[in-house]
Amino acid sequence: MRSLTIEPLSKEAFAPFGDVIETEGSDFFMINNGSTRRYHKLATVETAQPEDKAIISIFSAEALEMPLTIRMLERHPLGSQAFIPLLGNPFLIVVAPVGDVPVSGSVRAFLSNGRQGVNYHRGVWHHPVLTIEKRDDFLVVDRSGSGNNCDEHFFNEDELLLLNPHQ
Repeated sequence: MRSLTIEPLSKEAFAPFGDVIETEGSDFFMINNGSTRRYHKLATVETAQPEDKAIISIFSAEALEMPLTIRMLERHPLGSQAFIPLLGNPFLIVVAPVGDVPVSGSVRAFLSNGRQGVNYHRGVWHHPVLTIEKRDDFLVVDRSGSGNNCDEHFFNEDELLLLNPHQ
């Protein structure tokens, strides 16, 4: 079983999978008579059909036991999905490139610093939310509309991956 190396989350490293949502290093302009910085369009909500809607939800997630065997990934073929941490806690991200099925050898892991969110592009394979804290909250922006927008892929025994943030 291959152990995943956990990389620090950066815009450059995460670009093949989506957007990093953060203010550090991002352009802004002043609004509200100069009292507010607007970090404009840090990510774009992607939808497949004109009748689709962008929606905002809150996910309250519980930590999974670590080290974690990565047995499955999911993707959303009809829209992007963004996770923005609400409590400022670091969290883990496990992703694989767009494709018919995720390739175990192409799976990567990242660690958000707690001030960074992510926006998975349409069709990017990813593990469901991975909080490090016992419980954590995320603002989620994704797509609502008709059609199945969640595909799951379960790896064969010889493709399983190990995620261990404590090594």
